[in-house]
Amino acid sequence: MRLLFLGDVMGRAGRAAITDTLPRLKTDWRLDFVVVNGENATSGHGLSQGHAETMLAAGVDCLTLGDHAFDQRDMLQFIDKEPRIVRPMNYAKTAPGRGFQLFEARGGRKVLVVQALGQVFMKRPFSDPFSAVEGVLRSHPLGGLASAIIIDIHCEATSEKMAVGHFCDGRASLVVGTHTHVPTGDAQILPGGTAYLTDAGMCGDYNSVIGMEKGEPLRRFITGMPKDRFTPAAGEATLSGVFVETDDKTGKALRVAPIRIGGRLQQAGPDGAL
Repeated sequence: MRLLFLGDVMGRAGRAAITDTLPRLKTDWRLDFVVVNGENATSGHGLSQGHAETMLAAGVDCLTLGDHAFDQRDMLQFIDKEPRIVRPMNYAKTAPGRGFQLFEARGGRKVLVVQALGQVFMKRPFSDPFSAVEGVLRSHPLGGLASAIIIDIHCEATSEKMAVGHFCDGRASLVVGTHTHVPTGDAQILPGGTAYLTDAGMCGDYNSVIGMEKGEPLRRFITGMPKDRFTPAAGEATLSGVFVETDDKTGKALRVAPIRIGGRLQQAGPDGAL
């Protein structure tokens, strides 16, 4: 299977990059399944129903969320109506929606998408992501009903993301980190056959401070005092993420490559630099 995961969509610029570019990528790269983290797509704070519907209509097969999952209040109701949205499985026991979902990809094959939140340096005390993921992987072995398994580990610490990658090695097709909005350069296939990337980066304007217009973040760093709200940067976005090709029999990764399309960053695709 040919899988694409794109990192945190940041505001209008990120949404526009998805809707303008993804349909072409699906055709050109013969993609079987696309997952996009959309938790900052609405003004940098959560995901609204309307913006979710726009990205799903553009060809996204699954939208994952994060610690800002319910910043937009309409998501509290919409997530139960839309099975293509997956929130962190360890967000809260009473949270609406689901933390993992089995999808049908092109050709009838099944893809399991799982999301969990990390604990290190996060503002809220979320429950243990390792035990949460363990239960799902035990009940959904790779290469069984699920031809591919994608795990989005949404957390701050690179060490925690790496630990989750090794914990899931051989039991998932891809473990990819989100949340920090900065793409890392460590795309690799782990010894057990799981593709791994510490952070997919963001789909947003990189002439910014992690996707926000520079003025207010700089003011707060320099003076220690807030003045205005953070506003998503509106320049041309870079689509950032990771491409994975898997073995049809085992579900393990055969190839992994970082993705950077458009905007300011050095371009990269499934076959290297663009």
